[in-house]
Amino acid sequence: MAAKTIISRPIYGILSPQPGKHHLFIADAEGALAITDMGGKAPPGFFDGAEIVFIPGPEGKHIAALEALKPAQLHIAPSFASLLPRLRQTLTNAHMGLRLYLAGTEGLIGQAMQVALEAGIDHTSMQTEHRGSLARRMQCVHCKGITENVTTQPALCSHCGLLLLVRDHYSRRLAAFQGVCINAEDRSEIPPMEEAFP
Repeated sequence: MAAKTIISRPIYGILSPQPGKHHLFIADAEGALAITDMGGKAPPGFFDGAEIVFIPGPEGKHIAALEALKPAQLHIAPSFASLLPRLRQTLTNAHMGLRLYLAGTEGLIGQAMQVALEAGIDHTSMQTEHRGSLARRMQCVHCKGITENVTTQPALCSHCGLLLLVRDHYSRRLAAFQGVCINAEDRSEIPPMEEAFP
């Protein structure tokens, strides 16, 4: 069954090597495979001026495959929050012509794109490829808290504890889907949670 299209969700492509001297890759989990797949199409020496920032997740997979590309720099980060200062500094000091490649989960792509746009990186200098989990980054419309890696419908807000219907509306500004209280009229009504975004 084909996934239904969400009009507000960004459209992701497939990474392809672009001309230029400065290439910055930001990826998490299965996003590493998008980089290695692109590496098979890249001209010799492409990664000589490349920096890869990778969040491997708890399994620590794909690090060796990224090392094999021999990038100028490979930085392993435990989370997006931990790489944020480095990313902001890198983008602030970026030279004209920087190419930005974002690959992996929708949460990572959206957050990294926000930071890049804030730093003045033109959206035409960015490529994105979604790989891996369909888990959603969700904002509770009631407390404004963000809950990462939501896979169920409904889902609990990790901040205020409300049971939320995860709407299909994606906010590019927040890089998150919106969650609204599913049982506001009667809190004793608790619909069953089902895996919806594996």
